[in-house]
Amino acid sequence: MSQNDRKLHREAALTAGRPAPHIPPRRTKANVIRDDAEAIAVAKELARDFAAGAAARDRERRLPIAEIERFSQAGLWAITVPKEYGGAGVSAVTLAEVTTIISAADSSIGQIPQNHFYMVEALRLAGSEEQKKHYFQRILDGDRLGNAFTEIGTRTPVDYKTNFRNEGGKLLLNGQKFYSTGSLFAHIIVAVAKNWDGRVHVVFIDRSTPGVDFVDDWTSFGQRSTGSGTVTFDDVEIAPFQVVDHEVVFEKPTSMGPFAQIIHSAVQVGIARGALAETVSYVRAYSRPFFELTIEHGYEDPHTIHAVGDVSIRVHAADALLARAGRLLDIATADPNEKTVAEASIAVAEVKALGTEAAQLASIKLIELGGARSTLESYGLDRYWRNARTHSLHDPVRWKYHHIGNYYLNGLLPPRHGAL
Repeated sequence: MSQNDRKLHREAALTAGRPAPHIPPRRTKANVIRDDAEAIAVAKELARDFAAGAAARDRERRLPIAEIERFSQAGLWAITVPKEYGGAGVSAVTLAEVTTIISAADSSIGQIPQNHFYMVEALRLAGSEEQKKHYFQRILDGDRLGNAFTEIGTRTPVDYKTNFRNEGGKLLLNGQKFYSTGSLFAHIIVAVAKNWDGRVHVVFIDRSTPGVDFVDDWTSFGQRSTGSGTVTFDDVEIAPFQVVDHEVVFEKPTSMGPFAQIIHSAVQVGIARGALAETVSYVRAYSRPFFELTIEHGYEDPHTIHAVGDVSIRVHAADALLARAGRLLDIATADPNEKTVAEASIAVAEVKALGTEAAQLASIKLIELGGARSTLESYGLDRYWRNARTHSLHDPVRWKYHHIGNYYLNGLLPPRHGAL
């Protein structure tokens, strides 16, 4: 891309959104969580507060800057840093449960650190010892990683024009990313880019690096406050220390794919939990019986009782599949081989498929059983369906069914990539 083309692309992006928020450098070090039990306890405490403002943030498309700062300062963004580097090294079961708890309260906040955890895992699997020590310590101290992964205008979502090349002895990064979830809140931007040979790498870039521009131009009808907008790189100078090979983690069996996807699965299960809890609360408080009935309360309606029972079964089944997937992912992480990684990938695909269905069903039944009053904007109950539908488009569930069926019917191992 020529310098003039890059300028035009950047200006086009800047006119489409709002200026990015200022994220000041950390003033204090984050809390360091020591084990799985503490991680769950902290997540539950934060979720209670995050839930209180979720509807208003969604309605106003307000970025949860203060909430994200509290989230990371509480230590939850560092829970996957391995124990040998000072972290809690929590299980995949715990990471999924933490994500579900937060997502039930506010699924935008629950999704924002997904790419942060993905890049922590990329460092664990492919980073040098020096890179691990440096970046893991920054994460333990409270620095957040942001995603600059997917582009628009390419043939598929995993084709990249963003690249870095050697010019006059300097490595220069150029390109533009959309769907950059987490970057507006991040201290370090992690860009996916090709080198001069076309091999895909991830590049860790400090937020304040000259040539990096952010735009708050995310206008989706759901997941409104994830800040998943545009990041542009114009001749950003980088060093070899900032670069980690991304392809290597898929060239052999590793936990990378199912690790990425279990977090997305947990977001959907969290939305399902949140919508079911909201349904019970709303129906108990406000739902009126159909006029053909002689009952006093809407929650006595036999059709409503049946519907809540049906949704509850599906949500509990998704919960169970999520825990099972976490256990199989922990096995694959400890002993990665073709068999264990395939089992983990299929298990995660199963919960992603069922969790997506459960989230949409629960969010639809919330409005159906709540009645006309439940559609009032002041309640913001439509956000559950909008969030579930929007987040489900991250990668198509229809392909989960395909790979699951091929695995059980034909014994075919699933492909290794970040969407399975």
